[in-house]
Amino acid sequence: MSEAAFERELKSVAKSGKLSLGSRKAVKLLLRNQVKGIILADNVEPKVRGLIDSTAKINGIPVYVYKGTSADLGSLLGKPFKVSIIAVLDPGDSRILEVMESAK
Repeated sequence: MSEAAFERELKSVAKSGKLSLGSRKAVKLLLRNQVKGIILADNVEPKVRGLIDSTAKINGIPVYVYKGTSADLGSLLGKPFKVSIIAVLDPGDSRILEVMESAK
């Protein structure tokens, strides 16, 4: 799948689903196994990325690395701030989880 398809589905899940923004909250939700997928900006700190990757692998949760910075990810969601990590809690009407799985 292309980045354009991913971006389209991310905008869709932002409108119809439920997301959680931020690394602290995402890690907490991931440890509680309450997320369906994790999206990381390309410039996430290696320490945080390692923690997210290992925890997600144990829980069988897909992780997608967005090919842009946290500023790019924030502007894609229409936020006036940087977003480094997005936890997908409910995909809503989008096919974001399918796109994340196919990118593996």
